[in-house]
Amino acid sequence: MNTGDINKASASKVVYGIVGSGWRTEFFLRVAKELPDKFEVCGLVTRSEETGNKLENTFGIRTFRTIEDMLKFTNPGFVVVSVPGNVTPAIIKELAEKGVPVLSETPPAPDLEGLIELNKLTGKGARIQVAEQYHLQPMHSARIAIANSGKLGEINHVQVSFSHGYHGMSIMRRLLGIGFQNAKINALRLKSEFIAGPGRNGLGDREVIIEGQQEIAILDFGDKSAVYDFAPDQHRSFVRGNRILVRGNRGEINNKEVRYLKDFRTPIEYELIEKNTGLHGNIEGYFVKGVLAGEEWVYINPYIPGKLSEDEIAVASCLEKMDAYVKGCSEFYSLAEASQDHYLGLMIRKALDTGAAVITETQPWAYL
Repeated sequence: MNTGDINKASASKVVYGIVGSGWRTEFFLRVAKELPDKFEVCGLVTRSEETGNKLENTFGIRTFRTIEDMLKFTNPGFVVVSVPGNVTPAIIKELAEKGVPVLSETPPAPDLEGLIELNKLTGKGARIQVAEQYHLQPMHSARIAIANSGKLGEINHVQVSFSHGYHGMSIMRRLLGIGFQNAKINALRLKSEFIAGPGRNGLGDREVIIEGQQEIAILDFGDKSAVYDFAPDQHRSFVRGNRILVRGNRGEINNKEVRYLKDFRTPIEYELIEKNTGLHGNIEGYFVKGVLAGEEWVYINPYIPGKLSEDEIAVASCLEKMDAYVKGCSEFYSLAEASQDHYLGLMIRKALDTGAAVITETQPWAYL
């Protein structure tokens, strides 16, 4: 499909169901509550009647106790699966066997065997995408756009230090521009202590020291390489920053700093600027506007003037892209991609646990 087809596919309201009622589920609910003209939750499945009543009162949705009842009384374009990881594969399979398109939370299966089994479903025609949202967040989207623009030349090295495992791998692969290539992985753990930041339930009432281990891995893809670096709860810390480095043969992105050669005697340098309204006298309202690279918008928030966090903007993009995919557009983050990212994360874990180099192997989903 061309761009016009995608816009046409996304013109109508995105109607979806949800299975699950945990912390992550509320992101999908908040998007619909904030943007009711664009998104609608037609039903949610939770086994708990008490939880169902709370969600109905808070978000104004219908809840059901079984998938069968939700599908009987509603007509979702697709269903979001947001349940504990150990039961996710079974729910995906149940929906796929009913012919229902699935947008699964991450990871779609906990281990390699589960990933291989799930991918057999897509081989039989199941429509499954994964709600990996990080690459759709404004700043990550801006970096990926610049990396793909050719301004930095051939991208040959990336360092990611912002989230754990498969999340880091999803950004790494997109910045490097690689698919299912194999890698040699070496990894180690180092002692890491720092003061905890806010958790899922907000900031606590006292100072807490996190005593954990920083994980560092080097992934060698032959002509390209990457470094993964993450400490527990780093992404929520007030005293630990996130870092992204992207290097090509003509330039680099270092966090928000971009530098490249226009020609061999003309170096260009600028900073990626996140633009938010409602600050410093601005009266447009309060929302994320986009990301500027010099005089060019490299990311524009498609949900203005919705009051969404960057993560909620990314979730909304997942939902809209899933709706377009169901209506005939291209995949945006396939089960195969999600499986590859989780597999790389698992192999990093193996290298960390054994202390030995690990060589990845091509998995069945690479051929689907």
